[in-house]
Amino acid sequence: MHRKVTFQVIEGLVQRYSPKNVPIAFHCHGQFSSQNALFSTTFSKSLWSTQSRCSSNLSGKSLKSGPSLQDFIASSAPAGDKINTEADIAPYLTQECFRGMGRKIYFHIKGCQMNVNDVEIVWAILKGVGFERTEIVEEADVILTMTCSIRDKAETKIWNFLDYCNGLKNKRPRSEFPLKIGVLGCMAERLKETLLEKDKSVDLVAGPDSYKDLPRLLALTNNDQKAVNVLLSLDETYADIMPVRLNQDSVSAFVSIMRGCDNMCTYCIVPFTRGRERSRPMDSILEEVRNLSGQGVKEVTLLGQNVNSYCDKTSVAHYGGLEKDEPTHLAKGFKTVYKAKKGGTRFADLLDQVSRIDPEMRIRFTSPHPKDFPDEVLHLIRERQNICSSLHIPAQSGNSEVLERMRRGYSRDSYMELINNIRSILPDVTLSSDFIAGFCGETEEQFADTLSLIDQVPYTTGFLFAYSMREKTTAHRRYKDDVPDEVKHRRLKEMTELFYSKSKALKSKRIGELELVLVEGISRRGSVDLKGRNDGNVIVILPNEEIPVSYNSSEKSKIKPGDYVVVEVERTANVLMGRGLYHTTLNEGIVKPQGASRTHQAFA
Repeated sequence: MHRKVTFQVIEGLVQRYSPKNVPIAFHCHGQFSSQNALFSTTFSKSLWSTQSRCSSNLSGKSLKSGPSLQDFIASSAPAGDKINTEADIAPYLTQECFRGMGRKIYFHIKGCQMNVNDVEIVWAILKGVGFERTEIVEEADVILTMTCSIRDKAETKIWNFLDYCNGLKNKRPRSEFPLKIGVLGCMAERLKETLLEKDKSVDLVAGPDSYKDLPRLLALTNNDQKAVNVLLSLDETYADIMPVRLNQDSVSAFVSIMRGCDNMCTYCIVPFTRGRERSRPMDSILEEVRNLSGQGVKEVTLLGQNVNSYCDKTSVAHYGGLEKDEPTHLAKGFKTVYKAKKGGTRFADLLDQVSRIDPEMRIRFTSPHPKDFPDEVLHLIRERQNICSSLHIPAQSGNSEVLERMRRGYSRDSYMELINNIRSILPDVTLSSDFIAGFCGETEEQFADTLSLIDQVPYTTGFLFAYSMREKTTAHRRYKDDVPDEVKHRRLKEMTELFYSKSKALKSKRIGELELVLVEGISRRGSVDLKGRNDGNVIVILPNEEIPVSYNSSEKSKIKPGDYVVVEVERTANVLMGRGLYHTTLNEGIVKPQGASRTHQAFA
């Protein structure tokens, strides 16, 4: 808008758009420079006056009785849904209306590492249009909660947080900008209109593939409208967005390489909340990793719902990969529920290229599926010093019949064959896993098989859960949630106790060993101690003191975040504790000093 716009034209616009309950003057706010402040004020007052006159001619309709949310939102849900799920392009909104104008955003994050990375994508988008970030929720003009929907307990925490936000909204002085509350991520995708109907304080609902639309959605909420976009995409990977890290001082970072999942495990809601698998082009991944290396980041974790099924068909000519008709290589004894993918640059190719960017940057990845561990991935991990020999191999159950009902694509024997193959190629590997207690139809005998698997495989870390049935999943349609809650929680307790005792015994074997530790920062125990992680992703606590700058050096320097330090383990608890011996690099690794009993050995 500029001075040439006539009020006659504006009156026509108001007549056209007033029924949609949108004060035109508000959407012009911020479009005038400081030099045009007087014109802006006069212009806005005239707009309010014009809109008021026009509104009186709308057959008695008040703003409150104008079109509802259904009139603004195009459907992505099945026919018959009360509330549709993609907002129309509002013609009265210009790009200038999307600007944040210094409003403060507070991010509330629950769930997996992918959610953290998604918030960094959201922050990049909103920072780019003039929003600011606050870490104090009471200061926020906009509260966005990134949600998890994988279990009922996770959703309950979100509902509790929304209740708290509603209290903040009600207490907010009328003189201030109205507080806006948005729900993002998997819970937004799963519940959609339920969020708006059950919690009237929610202004905005955005699914995992609609974050680029957030500036427009927020603009729509400025006039007491609800804004929704939960359309799932077949190709959105946010490859063109460079995430802005929430903690610029952190020595580690997440890099998303793919989104969605095609595995369709019967218990899992992820394919329904994050959509089908699609891989980010390799060039954009490598560019982001180079950027992080330039910022001094020392550890990158590659992320995906099924990270090791990565398949980029846009980069084969440049980076190589499988031939057009060559099927994906799976681990022996594993199968997929979908048609085998053919061709493309695969995860091993990506891992190879990422690890070459900075030899002093550690590379991790999560969360994988056991089927996607062909030998070429394992051999690459063995060859590259900077790819951590720490693998997450989700089992979910130790019983083949339960695994079949879960549609995991493998048996207990196949899983154990994979574990044995991994340990033969990577004898120093550190293993972690996921397990579910009380899945549909699980008997005591079948649960006993899970306990025996936990006892048999040397896991250092476990992510253990009682089964929580999710609507829309195959299990919800096909099976009965017939294991009583008290039985689920008793089994979960048994799994947890066994896991803890096994992990404690494994860690106690590390006493006297030397660990190559990447220092992350001050320990929660206080400033006298530092915290870091070894190659196996186990936390290591060490004193905050000066140590030799290298092996056998008489010169000393303070330990700081981002340093690699050789630590001798002296005692254990839930973590490893020891003393720093000297600074080192990934390339130099550990030099065994005279008198040291042993160096790093595998958990066995």
